[in-house]
Amino acid sequence: MDLSNLKPAEGSVKTRKRIGRGQGSGRGGTSTRGHKGAKSRSGYSRKIGFEGGQMPLYRRLPKFGFKNINRIEFLAINLDTLNTLAEEKQLSEITIDTLINNGLASLKDKVKVLGRGELKVKVNVSANAFSLSAKKAIEEKGGVVTII
Repeated sequence: MDLSNLKPAEGSVKTRKRIGRGQGSGRGGTSTRGHKGAKSRSGYSRKIGFEGGQMPLYRRLPKFGFKNINRIEFLAINLDTLNTLAEEKQLSEITIDTLINNGLASLKDKVKVLGRGELKVKVNVSANAFSLSAKKAIEEKGGVVTII
């Protein structure tokens, strides 16, 4: 080791130039913020969607449609899913609790059974709603449909 290869300790030298520390620093005065205007002031934060005074896009576009506040959202479970579940777990009765325990539904879900697929096993099903084709298919196999 000699004087030609001495270096400062790791992290001791700051490469960032400090602003707002007087004219002699080269970054005093306005502290790189320019002159006047909202962006030069302390506490400035731009509102989401602000376009420099131009009418924002979300206000220029027309609003349309209708959102029904009384809409009931159902989780759709098809017959083929119920059939697979009944065959794998050897179930004769499927309830919402069964679906929750097997990861097909969550606690807050309202379940509607739909008629896609084929039911090969006799199974009693209880859910919040049924399509006509699902109800017919379950009852044809000798199962019971229960609306909760």
